[in-house]
Amino acid sequence: MSQSSYTSEDLAAVRRAIASGELSVMHNGRRVEYRSMDDLLKAETRIEGELRASAGRPRGGVRRFTFTTYRGE
Repeated sequence: MSQSSYTSEDLAAVRRAIASGELSVMHNGRRVEYRSMDDLLKAETRIEGELRASAGRPRGGVRRFTFTTYRGE
């Protein structure tokens, strides 16, 4: 199991910032200022992924399936 540097409180703070439209978040006693909402959303994804990995759960994400069919001719 890997050790995450993020906590569930960090994830909650990022989600509160997203909900309020703020671009700054407190992390480890320091204020982190994001350049854009897109950067904040990316941080949410990263923190969530690291927390899942540290809990031993698989990361969520996109799965791609390819199907091939034949008409039988």
